[in-house]
Amino acid sequence: MTDAFAAELRRMREHRGLSYRQLSAVSTVSSSQLSDLEKGNRRPTREIVTALDTALTAHGRLAATMRTPVPEDVEGELEALEMAQRAAASDVSDTTLDRLERTADKMAMSYATTPPAELLPKVRRHLRYVDQLVDSRATIGQRRRLLVVGGWLSLLRSTLHIDLRQRAAAEAHLETATALAEQAEDMEITAWWLETEAWDELTRGNYVRAVELSQRAQDIAPAGGSAIVQATAQEGRAWARLGDQKATLNALGRVEKTAEDRPRPEHPEHHYQYDPGKMHAYTATTLSWVGDPAAERVARDVLKELEEEGARPRRIASARLDLGLALLAGEAPRADEAAAEARTAIRSGRIVPSNWWRVHELVAGIAATGAPEARDLQEEAAAARPADES
Repeated sequence: MTDAFAAELRRMREHRGLSYRQLSAVSTVSSSQLSDLEKGNRRPTREIVTALDTALTAHGRLAATMRTPVPEDVEGELEALEMAQRAAASDVSDTTLDRLERTADKMAMSYATTPPAELLPKVRRHLRYVDQLVDSRATIGQRRRLLVVGGWLSLLRSTLHIDLRQRAAAEAHLETATALAEQAEDMEITAWWLETEAWDELTRGNYVRAVELSQRAQDIAPAGGSAIVQATAQEGRAWARLGDQKATLNALGRVEKTAEDRPRPEHPEHHYQYDPGKMHAYTATTLSWVGDPAAERVARDVLKELEEEGARPRRIASARLDLGLALLAGEAPRADEAAAEARTAIRSGRIVPSNWWRVHELVAGIAATGAPEARDLQEEAAAARPADES
């Protein structure tokens, strides 16, 4: 971390054409301290990092170099395989299962507002507990409940690994989720597994595969569940990436039809429950990707709703990327406004590694217009890019 800080400090100081003495004058950090910091001979305190970040107008870039990178979850794959293997004969008490189910729901509800690296250890610990319970005595009904909660937690864990670009662990826990869902005969989890696979393929640019997986999810999803709505929306996003406007609008129409008579859920923030606000946000993303003229209006509406609610920072950052892309569409792209939205999204610190390709896409689009803001924006995006992003 010290090496990363030293390199970034040197790069930013030289980029601004400042000597040690000049930087010292505006930061209260002495010239000798600056020299030691750039050579990696001194570990900066929080106060020094803040002072230099402010003096260099670094917008948190220096502070970002001091964050501990998320390590690849090496043991995750083994844990997943072990759990799937041992689930063949299991189960426990109703009180324990009630508590586990409530906890699993609580973690799914905190997904949208909690950084994945922070939520992952909590999910991991509860999965270990479920794994321990797999060897306990239980009734058939209790065993099924244990398998179901294990399936949901495995699915959530795989999603967090995808967010963090930890591919092997993500794939292993997706396999575990579907194995547990099959044993419990829970088609909602199985459909969500396919939808999650579709989303992962979409983030990697495999759009045809994403369409196929999202359609398979719709085929098996229970009619009254949430997976069918999410999978249909995911299909629309994949068609948008493929540039098929007719198929895109068809999918959006089916999302609206499937969801139109549903009551608002008690906990719309739950990652695995239908959320009207999320579908609205998905529509904004989909329209911006396919270049529909309505994208800007929808994106602005979504952003306004989210900012009034104030509890979804990750979704707000994504909405700004949607709006930025929409502002570049048409014959008269507004690159300056798009750059402002991109910059705000980047500085929020809420864009997960798996979504950084969207930042690259927007920044590249702004650069393609020849906008004067592009160079600084490219530098800021490069500096803020998470180490886990690939």
